[in-house]
Amino acid sequence: MTLSTAIFALLGLAALIATAGTVLTRAGDRIADLTGLGEALIGGVLLGGISSLSGVMTSVTAAWDGHAHLSFSNAVGGIAAQTVFLAVADLTYRRANLEHASASLSNLMQGILLMLMLTFVLLVVAGPDLTLWHIHPASVLLLLIYVLGTRLVAKASKSPMWKPIHTRETVEDEPDDDLEQVNKPLLFTRFLLSAAVVGVAGYFVAKVAVVIANQSGLSQSFVGALFTSVATSLPELVISIAAVRQGALTLAVANIIGGNSFDVLFLAFADTAYQEGSIYHEVGNAEAFVLSLGILLAGTLLLGMLHRQREGLANAGWESITVIGLFLGGYIVLYFM
Repeated sequence: MTLSTAIFALLGLAALIATAGTVLTRAGDRIADLTGLGEALIGGVLLGGISSLSGVMTSVTAAWDGHAHLSFSNAVGGIAAQTVFLAVADLTYRRANLEHASASLSNLMQGILLMLMLTFVLLVVAGPDLTLWHIHPASVLLLLIYVLGTRLVAKASKSPMWKPIHTRETVEDEPDDDLEQVNKPLLFTRFLLSAAVVGVAGYFVAKVAVVIANQSGLSQSFVGALFTSVATSLPELVISIAAVRQGALTLAVANIIGGNSFDVLFLAFADTAYQEGSIYHEVGNAEAFVLSLGILLAGTLLLGMLHRQREGLANAGWESITVIGLFLGGYIVLYFM
């Protein structure tokens, strides 16, 4: 495959992922209402995990093929890209700062869980190289942290011990009125088919990315951290913007933050697929830099969610503008590393 063909293929796959992501949004919002679990939990866990299928397929495929740098950077780069996508969604919501209007305890807890998981991975990268059947024990612990953290979020969602102050800009998570008319088998079929499309497209994104890295002269770390991570994260962008337009603000934020928490598990799955030892210790400064950038962006977003500024530049919060600036500055530095 030539470089130009690979680029067009990546763009085509990105468009396919974005289209499937639109269907996932509509179905996910309906499922949240039908099950009574709420937008925060469905968006953060179910929709966040499903929309991440393309990314996990990319990282696992790259790891299985022995491309550790591409696999790792795709995972952590996707977290950085999706945080920026939330800032973009904030710019599309004209009434007020999105993080102010979508105040939710579940989203705050998901943000804290994300920072805990990313920091844990950073500790593992800097720690000793340990493997058991070529898998680092940290991969199992990472899964355990996610499961226990998600259970805490679900428990807090049902019986909250803390609630945000509601203002006239706050948009509450309320179910639609026409749930009795919903064709449930068709709804879940669309959801599952869209999820399958996203997953299969992610597999081919990994294959195309290797071609781009080899023929463009760019490092696999940079290609993974920017190109494949953005392409495979398009469902989150589409879902968040579509959710904002539908008025499902809690779902928009939960999809990004919950999806980011699930994205950290890419590393555990990739470590299992990588046959040459611990994937955490195959990475270099570039991957550690993007990982640290992800922690910085998540912390900035979480601080903005707690501050709850009502209005800012272009009706976006200061955290959104800061996240965009840190992302652009970070990737300029990454290009020259």
